[in-house]
Formats: sequence, C-alpha cells, structure tokens
Amino acid sequence: MKERINYSTDTPWEPVVGYSRAVRVGPFVWVAGTTATGPDGRIVAPGDAAGQTRQILENVRAALERAGAKLTHVVRSRMYVRDVKDWEAVGRVHGEYFGSIRPAATMVEVSGLVDPDMLVEIEVDACVTD
Repeated sequence: MKERINYSTDTPWEPVVGYSRAVRVGPFVWVAGTTATGPDGRIVAPGDAAGQTRQILENVRAALERAGAKLTHVVRSRMYVRDVKDWEAVGRVHGEYFGSIRPAATMVEVSGLVDPDMLVEIEVDACVTD
C-alpha cells in the first residue's frame, strides 16, 4: 500500500472531529468538505452563494497544492447547497474554475450546514497523473 499523508489546515475542529483537510495516497487526493472560511476563520461573503463558492474553490486549490495536486487533477466534485435556487450562481463559479477540466460533478440541496451563514460546501477528489 502507498503511504498515506494527511494534510491539515490547523483549524481547531480537525482534531476534535477527527478529519484532515486533505488526504493523499499515491496519486489520489481527497479534499474534505470545504466552506467559505477566510484565514481568520470567519465566513466570507455571507448571503452570497457565488462569493462563497469562489472562496471555497480558492480554499480547495490551496488544499490540493499542499498535497502536491492542482485543480487540473480534479476528477470529481460534490457541491452541497442550502438552497437549490442558488444552483446557477454556484454552478457558474464552479464552471469558472473547472470549465475546461470538467470533472464528474454532483450538486445537491441539503437542509443545513454547520454554520447558518454557510450557503455552500464543496469536496473534491483528484488523481495526480503527471
């Protein structure tokens, strides 16, 4: 078996809940559900699903890079939205980041996220092939 490497963002919740921001085994990288938190831990763009999606995908990009991957390596994304009416705003920003990559993608409406100000959560899977 290939070595497993866990990547943390040193948030206080990771050890309490028992998760890593990203995990890499061989060429595969999984990025945990990611929300629109800024460096100070506060929600970025409250009330703005597109703005939150942009922050989330920047956070995802950073997690991938820590694990030696890039957005171009993403093969699957899952988008969780609090209100399906936001699908187009979220989808358009997802398209800005992944339009030419075109990973397999899913978007579902959920009844809530950890913080009521969170409108979107995204997780991705990547395979480093270069």
